[in-house]
Amino acid sequence: MERVILHCDCNSFYASVESVLRPELKDVPMAVCGDPKARHGIILAKNEHAKRYGVQTAETIYEARRKCPSLVLVRAHHELYNQYSKEIFSYYNTFTNQVEPFGLDEAWLDVSGSQKLFGSGFEIAEQIRRGVKEKFGLTVSVGVSFNKVFAKLASDYKKPDATTVFSPSDWKEKIFPLPVGSLLSVGHTAEEKFSVFGVKTIGDLARLNPLFLSENFGKTGEMLSRYANGLDDSAVCVFGQGDPIKSIGNSFTFPRDLEQEDEVNAGLRALADKVASRLRAHRLYATSVSITVRDNTLHTITRQMPLKTPTHLSDDLFDAAKQLLKASRTSDRDIRMLGISANKLTDESAAGEQISLFDAPEQPAKKQRKENREGAVDRIRQKFGSDSIRHASTVSNDIFGDS
Repeated sequence: MERVILHCDCNSFYASVESVLRPELKDVPMAVCGDPKARHGIILAKNEHAKRYGVQTAETIYEARRKCPSLVLVRAHHELYNQYSKEIFSYYNTFTNQVEPFGLDEAWLDVSGSQKLFGSGFEIAEQIRRGVKEKFGLTVSVGVSFNKVFAKLASDYKKPDATTVFSPSDWKEKIFPLPVGSLLSVGHTAEEKFSVFGVKTIGDLARLNPLFLSENFGKTGEMLSRYANGLDDSAVCVFGQGDPIKSIGNSFTFPRDLEQEDEVNAGLRALADKVASRLRAHRLYATSVSITVRDNTLHTITRQMPLKTPTHLSDDLFDAAKQLLKASRTSDRDIRMLGISANKLTDESAAGEQISLFDAPEQPAKKQRKENREGAVDRIRQKFGSDSIRHASTVSNDIFGDS
């Protein structure tokens, strides 16, 4: 049976969700951004009106306003976008259980086995576009093809609110003339390197000798050769059964530089708390911890260390992060950003700890008390919200932008 893959991409997702809640934003140039006061002053999403002025994602608010002085800025509401994303993906699941998210606003759907119920790939794509518009007030661009790479290429081909089909009979005439940079996994650096070899289009890439690509681009070159020639055979994962989580991390750029040790420790404590909570939510344990530190000159370092035993406890992550920071700081410059990541994760069944004969007898009991305490914190947050309970060192601290 010939595969039929859809790629659904919600148009201007953040901006569109904000416009559903505030209809007056639909007819003005608008962009969603981080908080300028917290030094997150970049454009995260923009609507079609702002695009016409040349406003681009990831540029600074200053640059965007130079292009469009009338630009309306809206602060991001990430929890809201997460909720919309879950509901939209749940709607996709009414057509097939093979729904593989690609970020919050994009997903692949394998509808090969759904056509007897819902019609052809094109007809299913049209139903999805109408359904998302009626149920959520958002528009979706849908690509239809015989593999994941071409389905995504098709969803990008025409926007907003459109369905594009790249079929086995006509894909070459439509895809080969497209810029090589439009192909999945071809970033700006690869595109520049391709241009040195005279590769401007996907067709140029498809016609290159795979051995030449392998010699100059390694395994990535082999993969891109297959992509360009329509040979991607990767499966669409069943919803909720994607690749295992490899790391869990959080970082924070502070509204002012951190000068004092107690301020830095408060920042590390808050980050360790968030990472530990996410580990427990996924029933995972870290066997390694890394930190990222950016100072006020924008110099950034990353350091990591293994842990003696797997953990999902805030205290353990905090102690490791402090140890790493102390060992890695080579200057007394003030700190602008901190990040903590839990790495080399293992599941609960593999996280058993062997007790040494030389361990103090109270150690297992002490660890259990920590488990009980942090489990209680999780339950309180689930019931009353993530900020309902915090470590004392992080309360009423202006380094987080609150008072």
